[in-house]
Amino acid sequence: MKLYINCEEEDFSALADAFENEFESDTDLSAEIVIVDEEEIRRLNRETRNVDAVTDVLSFPSLDGIFGVKIEKKNFRADLDEQGNLFIGSIAICKKRAEEQAEEYGHGIHREMNYLAAHGVCHLLGYDHMLDDDKAVMREKEERVLEKMGAVR
Repeated sequence: MKLYINCEEEDFSALADAFENEFESDTDLSAEIVIVDEEEIRRLNRETRNVDAVTDVLSFPSLDGIFGVKIEKKNFRADLDEQGNLFIGSIAICKKRAEEQAEEYGHGIHREMNYLAAHGVCHLLGYDHMLDDDKAVMREKEERVLEKMGAVR
């Protein structure tokens, strides 16, 4: 099934295509990405995580219990978007932090924005990085997706 990423400020269609075969679902999925400034990401971080600091990306999953299982439309009928796709959540990316990190890591802004978006989508799909083993699984998924779209370091 396909993933659709809606973003008014950036084109993430190549990333969405790269997520093909990276999740199991009986329906197409959709996610939203908004590009925000430092003030907004700090506000979101403070209000949702109680962390009063600028960060690079925040994810807001709308579905629970989907990690590692087939995502079935019948279990989430209330979460369908206007096109009938299953909405998995929203992602906020701070463009200024992405620019700073791209410079710091020595790669372009395109790669960094897509990395942050891939990271966010992984969270929406139930991945996490609190434990080292979980972090390794999530990083492998992120890098595989970026490699599929040619956005490697």
